[in-house]
Amino acid sequence: MPLTLPARRNRFSIAATSMLLIFLFLFRLPAWAEPLPADEADMHALLEKSLSVVEIDKEIIRIQEQKQQLMLTMTDTEKQLLIQEQQIADKQEEAGNVLRAYYMGERDFLLSALLSFDSLSELFQMLDYAEIILTQDKHTLNTYVEQYKKVKVGYEKLEARQNELSTIEQQLKTQRERVVALEKQLDEQLAGRSDADRIRILMKELTSYWETAGIAEVKQYFRALSKAMQKLPSWVQENKQLLEIKGFQYTIRVPEDDLNTFLREQNDIFNHFSFEFIDDKVIAQGKRDNMEIKISGHYTIENDPKNAILFHVDELIFNGFSLPDTTRSALEKEFDLGFYPDLIVSFLKANAVEMKDGELTIKLSLKL
Repeated sequence: MPLTLPARRNRFSIAATSMLLIFLFLFRLPAWAEPLPADEADMHALLEKSLSVVEIDKEIIRIQEQKQQLMLTMTDTEKQLLIQEQQIADKQEEAGNVLRAYYMGERDFLLSALLSFDSLSELFQMLDYAEIILTQDKHTLNTYVEQYKKVKVGYEKLEARQNELSTIEQQLKTQRERVVALEKQLDEQLAGRSDADRIRILMKELTSYWETAGIAEVKQYFRALSKAMQKLPSWVQENKQLLEIKGFQYTIRVPEDDLNTFLREQNDIFNHFSFEFIDDKVIAQGKRDNMEIKISGHYTIENDPKNAILFHVDELIFNGFSLPDTTRSALEKEFDLGFYPDLIVSFLKANAVEMKDGELTIKLSLKL
């Protein structure tokens, strides 16, 4: 049956409103903009939760893959242990016989033979026999001890992996509980809305946009940053005015304007991006092709496995939508945004890092 004019208008109105909301929320909602009206804020919160569900689901898949790989490793370890235990069982009886022989005095004949020679040639012959027997006994005992050590190390590895598996299973449980809680909140909040179907469409549109374009854009920035950070030590060396030396104390001061200039020299993508140092925070934000990204984080000094200044992502916002900690953590693992002082001078290590008044300050000292 053809649609009546009012029905057509209603259908057109819904479609137009949907497209308007998609445009509004995907392209014009930077998180650092003015506060949203109550209705828009509710809509924004719903869409953000739906995006978090998708991202946490990805983390669940990653943890499940990690768990599966670990269980395969544990199975291989258990198989190796069975083989090693069989080998040690074979040698255990031999080692026991050797020890029993010494304990029961069955090797006393060696001493008697060595003391009852009639000539030097007999003595040397007895010494050769004794050496052969003692060498064989020693080899038997050493073989048993080495195999015992291998089994012990194998069990220690298995125990460590069992502990790791327990941690992974707890992580998996935690993330699943987060997803269930978020989905429950979404269902409850949508249940009382007349525009629930339209919002679900927006959720799918947002998810699709993030997965097809958004994450690729974010990763492009992180990839460019990672490559640029590899060149930062040599850039500091070339710009001596950034390095202060007082006795055995070294200080690197990097103004945000200088850092932005350096980054733009490395990659044109940073022409649309800028960094700020405010109150021990690094804030980077920019807009390109209708996509706005904001990253804020902080640096910490780490000494394991080596001295480094590592960057931690505290907040990641895409077109006004805050991504969950699982996304931030995954990006940290995939892209190294750290700074390594020993690449400037091999005998230096970082002691402190500070960000304020538009400047990054790194204090270094000699390695002891």
